[in-house]
Amino acid sequence: MVGIERWRMGNDGKGGRKNLRMPEDDEVFATVTDMLGANRVKVRCADGQERTARIPGKMQKRVWIREDDVVLVSPWDWQDEKADITWRYEKADADQLRREGHIQ
Repeated sequence: MVGIERWRMGNDGKGGRKNLRMPEDDEVFATVTDMLGANRVKVRCADGQERTARIPGKMQKRVWIREDDVVLVSPWDWQDEKADITWRYEKADADQLRREGHIQ
């Protein structure tokens, strides 16, 4: 196995399932639909709502979030149309979530 094949299957050479972070009780899957600026994005959540989500300070320079990324968001208790982003999935991880039926 050389190059892209090894990368696609992981370092161990097996193409098995990867354990991914799943949503906790107060979190929901979402897809980024629009970049609003000022560390804010528009997301479409798995529960059918469209929310404005904040990118927290600890993620701003370390994790780059783009349109069509799959993320976990934590909706606000006091204002349902807003949320905080808690996790961003890599493209391969998002594909695995789609294959397993967790997201569409």
